[in-house]
Amino acid sequence: MTAQTLGRTISPPFRPKDILHQIVFVAYESTPIVVFCVSFAAVVTIIEASFHMKLVIKNDALVPGFAPLLILRELGAVVSALLVTSRVGAGLAAEVASMRVTEQIDALRMLGIDPVRFLVVPRFVACIIGGILLSVIANLVCLLCAMIVSQVSLGYSLGSFLMSMRTFVSFQDLLFSTVKGACFGATIPLFSCFYGFRCKPGAEGVGLATTSSVVSTSVAIIIIDFVLSWLFTHFY
Repeated sequence: MTAQTLGRTISPPFRPKDILHQIVFVAYESTPIVVFCVSFAAVVTIIEASFHMKLVIKNDALVPGFAPLLILRELGAVVSALLVTSRVGAGLAAEVASMRVTEQIDALRMLGIDPVRFLVVPRFVACIIGGILLSVIANLVCLLCAMIVSQVSLGYSLGSFLMSMRTFVSFQDLLFSTVKGACFGATIPLFSCFYGFRCKPGAEGVGLATTSSVVSTSVAIIIIDFVLSWLFTHFY
């Protein structure tokens, strides 16, 4: 599935209208839920970090520096990817599985249409672009929430937060977060369409394919995050 998708992605004919339609579904329609959830995640993270630093070292002065570092390296990209998996990945798996059960995929093959090029490639490209966009949006929202909490709850001014962030965070953190978003985005349609193509007959098969897709994609994202984080440590 991965090799077929990559091969057909870089070879014509290209379908920009279908890709744009999928970008709207993946990125634009997912933005509200991603912004809402990562906002609370950022607030909880910075409050918990302050609480435990005060508990252990009796001082939370490092929180304005560590919080942006944690947000850019892990929180924004991973949380947004898991949210997109539960929304977009489940939707893609159910859509493809339903087409499998109703023999629409067999009909495409009979008409000489490649199902991978027709179904997987537009969603694959859209999820990569959507993963990048949503990781950037999630990082910006998390940083904004961290600034507000630092100023309102912890008593650190906006200037001190930015100075600490400048000390702890480097350009590589933003770049690597974007790379993670692209990799996570590419993972979602590959797993979703894989389980959709292998769906068993009946409504039970569609439900099982959807569940398996979400679980497998979530586990894959966690593993890919570990591998990428380990690789990125060699570039600092």
